[in-house]
Amino acid sequence: MFEYFYHEILRRTIISFGSLFNGIEIKHLDSSGNVDDVIKVPLAYGPTQKFLARLEQSADLNKPTAITLPRMSFEFTGLQYDGTRKVTTTQTFKSQTVGIATAIRKTYMPVPYNMSFELSIFTKLNDDMLQIIEQILPYFQPAYTLSVNLVDTIGEKRDIPVVIENISMQDDYEGNFSTRRSLLYTIRFTAKTYLFGPVGDTSKASKDLIKKVRVGYVQDDSSTPTRDLTYTVVPRATKSYTDNVVTNLAQDIGTTTNVIQVNDSSAIAENVYIVIDNESIYVDRKEGNTLFTKRGQDNTLTASHVGGSAVNLITAADTPLIEFGDDFGFDGTVS
Repeated sequence: MFEYFYHEILRRTIISFGSLFNGIEIKHLDSSGNVDDVIKVPLAYGPTQKFLARLEQSADLNKPTAITLPRMSFEFTGLQYDGTRKVTTTQTFKSQTVGIATAIRKTYMPVPYNMSFELSIFTKLNDDMLQIIEQILPYFQPAYTLSVNLVDTIGEKRDIPVVIENISMQDDYEGNFSTRRSLLYTIRFTAKTYLFGPVGDTSKASKDLIKKVRVGYVQDDSSTPTRDLTYTVVPRATKSYTDNVVTNLAQDIGTTTNVIQVNDSSAIAENVYIVIDNESIYVDRKEGNTLFTKRGQDNTLTASHVGGSAVNLITAADTPLIEFGDDFGFDGTVS
């Protein structure tokens, strides 16, 4: 606990939220109804009070410089735990490291938190305010979903609902005719994000993988039961990750052919798995270069293969290379 980690999840969510309102424009029309000018509304990160103070300092319309309106600002205002989205705190899941197909990391389930935001809109004309509001509200019914890359190392991308909570309006037009008027609308949002803890080391995650399962069956429930049957299961690779070509087909085989002729069977033992194209085949026994097989193993489709096709042998060297997401073929023995 308390080891250093920083996924930048809060920062990413803040940036994603701000990007929603970064392209809003308003238009002014002339007396003929033609577009006179188009203004892109600037957006900044900061508290509302900062911009209100700036307006009060530059309230005189006769001053040569003043804060430009319309303008928008947004601020991250709070963080609250969301128990309605809670999952088991000790539950973990395995995730694949981005860019490394065989690297697996252990990650605890994320913790749900609600991020509170305020979007403040400042204008001096009521029509400008209505234009901005109408470009925002139709997208929130009442939520708009953002897709955010939360954790780069494991490629964790989640949809974050942004819910509109309420809208407040304020008109600061007070004083004489030389005093500048400002309209202020404040929209409050809640972003339902997730916070991830430290991502486990690849080597530690690999050690936590189940490599062997043993189940004992007993005959009755007496005080001294007798174990009748033990079933042991160990994971194995279902394809040749090392591309271990040991021989070639001596002739064509069809979908119903179980007796296969190969050029050289010296590297193939009995009770092993071979792969021809994408079909997994179990070698039950062999006589010379003739293999007696069971076709279409490990949920692969039985297919026809032409003479000369490469025969790959699955060995123990393939097991450590099992990819994340492999359905794991299981080799069961009964004693």
